[in-house]
Amino acid sequence: MTLSTYLLYLAAVTLLILTPGPTMLMCMTNALNHGARRAMGSAAGAVTAVLGVMLLSAMGLGALLAASETAFTTVKILGASYLIWLGIKTWRSAAPAINLHGKPGAGARRSFYLQGLMVGASNPKAVLFFAAFFPQFLNPEAPIAPQFAILALTFVALEFSTLSLCSVAVARLAPLIESSGPVRLINRVCGGLFTALGAALLLTRRHA
Repeated sequence: MTLSTYLLYLAAVTLLILTPGPTMLMCMTNALNHGARRAMGSAAGAVTAVLGVMLLSAMGLGALLAASETAFTTVKILGASYLIWLGIKTWRSAAPAINLHGKPGAGARRSFYLQGLMVGASNPKAVLFFAAFFPQFLNPEAPIAPQFAILALTFVALEFSTLSLCSVAVARLAPLIESSGPVRLINRVCGGLFTALGAALLLTRRHA
């Protein structure tokens, strides 16, 4: 992989990560309601899921999902169901009555990490995307594993950095937002968006 190829990959990945999606929405919602620490726990779970998706793509799961309607539909329904459930839960959330800057316990950290893991892994098209996206930047005449490691670690580092910065920014604004009273409205908007994303996922096709 040449430097020019890597820079092209870096530009493409940056645009992809900056495009709002379920993981960014999740981190913003958690930062608003629970503080930056908990939101960053969700971010860690999300990037773990992304790394897992990349590895599964490399191992051939993308080809399986592309070939099997049943496998794709099963994963799609599970992911959509979780997003819709998360949307309903967020919609029903009231304004936080906790210390947003308090240090979360081990149980809380685990809970938010698992939430991020589930949201990050909720879309089967991500497996298909990485299966089609990565090969464009790999040099087949050079060892594949080091190239894959560079691409994967670059993506994960940029993703986690972006989600963390977003979480910190929203958490800093949370006291102002809370004092002015629109937290419940924001939760309903975000809950509606999660539900819409889940519904949209149900309508996706393998070759859409």
